[in-house]
This record gives sequence, C-alpha cells and structure tokens, in this order.
Amino acid sequence: MIERVIVLSGPVGAGKSALSKALGDRFACRVVKTHEIITATKTVPMERQALQEAGEALDNETGGSWVADYVASLATAPDAPTIIIIDAVRLKLQIDHLRKAFKEVVTHIHLTATREVLTQRYTDRHSVMSEVSSYEKVAEDPTEAQVGTLQQHSDIWIDTAENEVEDVVARVAARLGLYGRGADRLVDVIVGGQYGSEGKGQIAGFLAPEYDVLVRVGGPNAGHKVYHEDGADTFRSVPSGANRAEHAKLVIGPGAVLRVDVLQKEIAEWGLGVDRLFIDPQAMIVEDWDVEGEDGLKKSIGSTKQGVGFATARKIFRDKGPIDGAPKVKLAKDVADLKPYLRPTQEVLEDAYCDGKRILLEGTQGTALSIHHGSYPYVTSRDTTASGCLAEAGISPLMVRRVIMVCRTYPIRVAGTSGPMGREIDWGVVAARSGYSREELERNERGSVSGTLRRVAEFSWSQLRAAAALNAPTDIALTFGDYLSVENQKARRYDQLHPKTPPFIEEVERVARAPVSLIAVRFDYRSVIDRRHW
Repeated sequence: MIERVIVLSGPVGAGKSALSKALGDRFACRVVKTHEIITATKTVPMERQALQEAGEALDNETGGSWVADYVASLATAPDAPTIIIIDAVRLKLQIDHLRKAFKEVVTHIHLTATREVLTQRYTDRHSVMSEVSSYEKVAEDPTEAQVGTLQQHSDIWIDTAENEVEDVVARVAARLGLYGRGADRLVDVIVGGQYGSEGKGQIAGFLAPEYDVLVRVGGPNAGHKVYHEDGADTFRSVPSGANRAEHAKLVIGPGAVLRVDVLQKEIAEWGLGVDRLFIDPQAMIVEDWDVEGEDGLKKSIGSTKQGVGFATARKIFRDKGPIDGAPKVKLAKDVADLKPYLRPTQEVLEDAYCDGKRILLEGTQGTALSIHHGSYPYVTSRDTTASGCLAEAGISPLMVRRVIMVCRTYPIRVAGTSGPMGREIDWGVVAARSGYSREELERNERGSVSGTLRRVAEFSWSQLRAAAALNAPTDIALTFGDYLSVENQKARRYDQLHPKTPPFIEEVERVARAPVSLIAVRFDYRSVIDRRHW
C-alpha cells in the first residue's frame, strides 16, 4: 500500500536526482524517474531534447495524467512500495492529477538554485542521457522555462545552492517525518552495578525476546554468558540475546572495540547475515600489538590482556601518540571482511525510533570499573555507567525508558592485583553460607574470557548506593540468589525463595531506591524470577 508520494520539481541541475537517490538509499523508497515512464511508453532515444518533446506529447495525449496513471499502476502491484519518489514533474497539471489520485499522501518538494550554480552543475554533470550543448539551450525549452513557477505550489522548497546534499536530505526527511515525529522512550539499558561478571548476559538473554533491536558496546574483554537447555554460550562482541531473539536486529555501536577474529567466530557460529547484524564503521579494531602491549597491565592491575585499553588509547591519539611502533588506527570501515555488515548505528536507531521499535542496550563490565568513577588505576579503559554506554552507542538519555542495573549477591573481581573490592572473603565462606560445595563454586567462578578464579567479597551496601547514584536505575536485577541459599535453585516464584532471601532483597531496594524486578537463582535456561510491572 502506498503511504506517501513524494513529488520533486525544479530546474535541471537543482539537485533532484541527488535527493531522490539519497532518500531512496536511506529510507528504502521506490524512485520513479519520469524519463523511465516515457521510454516505457514510447520509443524515444535517451536524449534530453527528445525526452522533453515526448513528455509534452504525453501531456497533450493524457491531459497531464500520465505520471499519476503510472504511479496508480504501481499501487495495484503485489509488491507495491510504501513510499514513492517521483523524479521529476514539470507541470502543475501533473501535480494536480497526483493530488487528485493520492490526496493527502502527496508531498510536493521544489528545489531551486541560482542561475550561476545551475549552469556550473550542468557543465559538471554526468548524465545517463545525451545532453544539449549548454544550460542556456536547456532553459530555452518552454516547459523548462516555466518550471520555476511550481515553487509557489510546493509544500517544501529549498535553495540547494546554500546546502550540501546531506543537508537537503536532513531537511526533507525531517519535514516528512521519516526520522519519526515523536520522542518515545523506546530504549532500555542493562548496566553492571559492581565490578563486572554480575550476570548481565543472563539478564540480557532473558529480556531479549521482547525487543526488536539489540545493541552492544564495550570490547572483547567482557564475555557475557547466556544459558540454554544444553549448556551456555559466551558472547564477547555480539549482543547476548542473539540466540534468544532471532527476529531482532543486532547492532555493534561506534564506541565498541573489536577483535576481528573473535567477531568473525561469533558471526559464523550464529550464522549472522548482513540483513541482521550491523557494525558501526567507527568501531575500533584491536591489533596484536595492542594485546602484546598489555603484558604490564595484566601484572599491575589484573587486566584481561585483550588489547582493548591500548586500542582505545590509539583511537584517542589519532595516530599521533607518543608510543613508538604503534600501528596505524584501524576502524571497522577499514576491514574488508566487515564491509558487508557496515551501517551507521544512528541510521539503524533512527529507523527503529520511527517505527516505534523497542531497543535493548547492553553495557559491559561494571560501574565500579569505570575509568572515571572507579578506584583508579584499577579500572577499565572506558566509562561503564549507563550514561557512558549510551554515549558509546549514540543514544540520547531522553530515549531511555528503563535502566536495569545488575548486581550479584557476592561481588567478584578478576584474579590478581585487580584492585579494592570492600570486605574480601574466600569461596569457602560463600560455600558455608549457601550450602554449595567450595569445589562447585570455584569451578563455576572463573572468568568468561580469562578462565582464572575470581576474587569474592561481601555484598557492599555503600558500593550499591554509589552505583545507584551514578546510574539512577529504574530496576535492579539481582543475580546469584542461590548464593544466599542453595535452596533458591528450586524457586520459580518469589514466594518460594528461602526465608532469608526476601529481607536481603528488601534492603537492596531501600538502599538502591529501586525495585528488584528480576531475580536469577541458578545457572539454567529458566533461571529468572520475573517481578516486573512493565
């Protein structure tokens, strides 16, 4: 069903073809060239003068209805487009017939420019048809000479001499509402509330089927685990809900840092096609040099040594840094194997906003590892708060509906000299309190990427409050509820939790000033107790 007919008019060289192509490419519009209608109706050489004469003959034969008649034929086709751009009309009579046939869905856009600019553009143009010798000759045509009068009948008119093509596209698309007309809050954000490894993948996988677009930022130094009937999958670059929401588009944002081999492995494993996965051209690429350079960081601050920090530093230095031997900055747009997947995140998001699609943004690591807000230098190379994740993805805070902060009952940090974490304990203490065996806990509590045994600490209420102040969560997702009692593994509802669990949850809610809406109680596909009211 045709929902919009965009009609272009204006003198030769005003920029109609550039606008129609840009709109067609960006918004999947069907572009109808009037010279194509003419050649489909009459045997005419691809010469400007001949086409002008043939168009005038069709006007005489049909009373100016031939353009509207052709568009009407498209409307009855099985694969009828929703948006049609007509490039271009030359008479008010043609516009009148279109308005009569398609009424309020017709928008008439008139483009113009100074005579000097039109002349220069005509001289420089590369046309699909044979042109007459000069712009002066074109302008002598009686129909062409009166095209300027269409400006007074147009819904939108733009002087393209004052704008670049992308400026004209932005103005027209905004007027037409192609970017969406509202500012509906369509984005929900998942963020870690502690030192990472809070179980964000488990929560993202649980929520993913409810969303149309899944966005991920961060780097391959964070592995998010999603459980299924036969085990678990770890996602390091692709959004963690990829295997739970097969309908959803997957987006890797411009602030992401990528290892090509890791990403390619995930693309192959999940069979991700170019119609589903979109990688922002600005995402940074990790080189082997970056990984090797982090040897010192692994020893001094417990880095996972994935090269993310060094790659981020090179992106900031823009090839002008003081590090001898550093490779030239390489972005996703510079990797041949990734080119089929490249698309600016902003475009994907704008399309989703326009269509009212729901978006889930998945942050990585945890708030206490933020380079700005954590215990420097024992931090990661990025801001891991909700606002930092939004900035990396290119999402305005005004688009956010919910912020889900994930916290675990016993926070952990990676092994080694990874920095302070409150009152540190060992896994024997957790085992004694929970009813798990120490061996089982130590088998499960190894880094998704590093594979090393994690450090563990008592739940820090002051750290929870600080994270809540930074992220302003609307909801808390509490994970590892079974570490409060192994009996919680059996719970499928809130009222089935071990008696000592609800008081802990209630205190989390008081300190965070947000409801605990999701509770994970085991390593399993069906592991989350859902208490949401949204």
